[in-house]
Amino acid sequence: METERTLVLIKPDGVQRGLIGKIISRFEDKGLKIVAMKMLHLTKENAEEHYAQHKGKPFFDSLINYITSAPIVAMVVEGKNAVACIRKVVGATNPQEAEPGTIRFDFAMDIGRNIIHASDSPDTAEREIKLFFDESEIFDYKRIDEEWVYE
Repeated sequence: METERTLVLIKPDGVQRGLIGKIISRFEDKGLKIVAMKMLHLTKENAEEHYAQHKGKPFFDSLINYITSAPIVAMVVEGKNAVACIRKVVGATNPQEAEPGTIRFDFAMDIGRNIIHASDSPDTAEREIKLFFDESEIFDYKRIDEEWVYE
């Protein structure tokens, strides 16, 4: 089975509201595997590098202030079609447009406090993972239930 890896960040609002466990459970319940995870406080420089594609947009400064305001949880999540799968589990960027049952629909009300970040493509995932994790921090292991999750 071919798997891919993607980056997921539980943003400051998710951490402050005590949603870390509930969010992690969503991915594990789906059959996805967490292969790296850590809590950290982003510096302004780290945040600007991560969100570089938004530099110059009207919301950039408030985004940087928000993402650096409190700790986040960074994860590398692995699975078959992990990027697309996780984007569906996470839901639309604007929680008001998210489908029922998604993380953003269930836990968020405002686009500026939308709980979670997930890479939007395999190429983006590869770049973003390198911003948050060294290769030595990412584990390669087999979960005991994998044969029951995938054909």
